[in-house]
Amino acid sequence: MSLRQLLTEIAGGWVQAKKEPFTGHPIAALLRQDLIRAIEKQLLSPTDYLIKASAGAGNWADVPWLSILNPKITESTQSGIYPVYLFRSDGSGVYLSLGFGTTELKRQYGTALARKKAEALRNSIRELDNRLDDWDQKVDLRSNTVLGQSYEWASAGAKFYPLENMPDENTLTSELIELLEIYADVNLEANQHSMPAISNAQLLSKPFLLLAGISGTGKTRFVREQAKTSGQFAETYCLTSVRPDWHEPSDLLGYISRLNGAAEYVTTDVLQFIAKAWRAIAYSGLTVEVQDSDDLGKRLVVTGERDALDKVLPYWLCLDEMNLAPVEQYFADYLSVLETREWRWTDDSFTYSCDALLKPATIKDVADKDKLRKALGFDGAQYDELWAHICQYGLGIPFNLLVAGTVNMDETTHGFSRKVIDRALSFDFGAFFPNDYNDFFVPSSSNKRLSYPIWSNASKADLINTFDADGTKTVAFLSAVNGVLKNTPFELAFRALNELLLAVASSQPQDDLTLKAVWDDFMMCKVLPRIEGDTDKLTTSNRKDLLEELSAILVDQLAPIWLASATEEEKQRPDLYREKAIDGDVADELKVLRIPCRSKAKLEWMSKRLAHATFTSFWP
Repeated sequence: MSLRQLLTEIAGGWVQAKKEPFTGHPIAALLRQDLIRAIEKQLLSPTDYLIKASAGAGNWADVPWLSILNPKITESTQSGIYPVYLFRSDGSGVYLSLGFGTTELKRQYGTALARKKAEALRNSIRELDNRLDDWDQKVDLRSNTVLGQSYEWASAGAKFYPLENMPDENTLTSELIELLEIYADVNLEANQHSMPAISNAQLLSKPFLLLAGISGTGKTRFVREQAKTSGQFAETYCLTSVRPDWHEPSDLLGYISRLNGAAEYVTTDVLQFIAKAWRAIAYSGLTVEVQDSDDLGKRLVVTGERDALDKVLPYWLCLDEMNLAPVEQYFADYLSVLETREWRWTDDSFTYSCDALLKPATIKDVADKDKLRKALGFDGAQYDELWAHICQYGLGIPFNLLVAGTVNMDETTHGFSRKVIDRALSFDFGAFFPNDYNDFFVPSSSNKRLSYPIWSNASKADLINTFDADGTKTVAFLSAVNGVLKNTPFELAFRALNELLLAVASSQPQDDLTLKAVWDDFMMCKVLPRIEGDTDKLTTSNRKDLLEELSAILVDQLAPIWLASATEEEKQRPDLYREKAIDGDVADELKVLRIPCRSKAKLEWMSKRLAHATFTSFWP
């Protein structure tokens, strides 16, 4: 059948079909099979698209649809932008629409605010391509269901084809091709606006996370779900399974091979993903250029304005079972280069620079640089200047790259040195993201969206709008904690203070309880993971129990959250990484999730373990 015949048959038979048994119905088969094949015939490269159609799942849908997805943007109709055929509920016609997924918008913002976000997105897309001026902004599907009605406001432009006056085959085909051309031109840029990277996200103070916990708690899934919030999951997520035989950085970042005589660089998925994150920075409109500074010399930097960061999505690299191999060995290059990241801010203007992971000397040794360029995805003419810079100055860590390693602590894995712990945010996953069986079907809380850090060295200017405007409270807190750790292997240095101040800057606490929550989480992520040993090792210079001394200090420093009972919610700290799951457009204050002091519970657990086994550590 032709495209016109199929659209007519499906729309005309829809009302009657919904009155008949769903399983094996010919109308559903026309939609899911025949219409998909007809659409594929209109595509120049059918394999570049993922075509999905739905007449319902077990029961008839109120509004059937067929979507044409670009996997580089999204593989799910719940998020992202894509052309879609939407059939009216009453069978009176069908729309061809440039739609976008509503599920993720509603999950992220609630229905009312999601509609406002959708309107802003629609306006942004229509401004990108004036061909959409000839496409309607309104869609009327005559649906009585919430889902069906949401399709109506999730459209950047649409054409309606009435059943009684269905256009001819040439018109239907030409308008589908036009919409696909518009989609190809605007989808990448428009999607950058669909889910801001900085706005409405919790900034992290470090771009390297360790997610530790027992197997099955959802650590890998957590990273996947974070990547999905970008609306471009296939673009912004990379999963790499760590192998037990990894013992050097080449296992992760690639290496030079001379097996065929000439030097050839063998790339990896990780290196290609890092290059992809760099392309996203270049595509966003930020400037990647060479600058000469007095203290650093010539180097590759990213320059731009703060508002432009909203267009740069976080790219999530998940290293699954990270400690199956010795992290200090295969991850050595990243751990060293990580500390060279440098953000410099002048009002709302910034520069970002970083030493190279892929060294320029290594690139220089490669015989066929064009092959390496193509392998890393820089083969387009738009990347000529960027690739020339990379060849001269190397490929560093892009600021939008977030590395999350999932960790199981058992007899089959390797422990972490303080070098690794000092460079990471260590999350006791069960403490930060607990599995509550009672929330399995209807979750009472949801994880906040996380994004990359935008500072590397804390300054008073970064703290000016926080509850600790000059940083004195935070400095006094860490000084008190470090007083207990003095002359022990766990003593903290300047890096710890800088990272605590960065945590305050990233969270922007506006009251005492939120500031104490930042300190509490810092104890959990940066201080307590360093502490391990037997009774002799965990004795201070005053011959006192280090854990008891630390608890005594925190009673005062973390008051009132340290002493808050389970019923004293007004004294409990806010959760910085989760919020209450409330549908609808409600004030942020109503979503705040109050929880007990995390470090108190962990210290009690560590102390009991020490008393019982004469040895303790932060890790389960």
